[in-house]
Amino acid sequence: MAHWLIKSEPEVYSWDQLKKDKQTRWDGIRSYASRLHLRAMKKGDEIFFYHSNQGTEIVAIATVSKEAYPDPTSTEGEWYAIDIKPLKKLTKPVGLDQIKKEKKLAGMALVRIGRLSVQPVTDEEWQIIMKMGGMEPGS
Repeated sequence: MAHWLIKSEPEVYSWDQLKKDKQTRWDGIRSYASRLHLRAMKKGDEIFFYHSNQGTEIVAIATVSKEAYPDPTSTEGEWYAIDIKPLKKLTKPVGLDQIKKEKKLAGMALVRIGRLSVQPVTDEEWQIIMKMGGMEPGS
């Protein structure tokens, strides 16, 4: 299973809204790198849900419920969407400032390529952030 991180501005679509909706289509992504990541996601992969702009923190974990398919919001080009559903909220949010202070996370895409809205997370990065978020290993 691979791990990922997706960003959303909480005033546009928040973790609380995803919990309320129980599932959503993750669409409207118009970055070539993010498109590659969306296409690589598999059903069951876990995703850190990151609130950007306001909060700038990882707040929860979602899961891929439907693999990449043509984005119905696209009027031109070959873009993709996935479906996600909520899995669980982190015990405590992990802020970008905390992540940047952790030397073992210096290579994380969130630190290196801050504007990328869909990005891979290595197994080691996943475990470090889970621990920072107060989650038990493997939970």
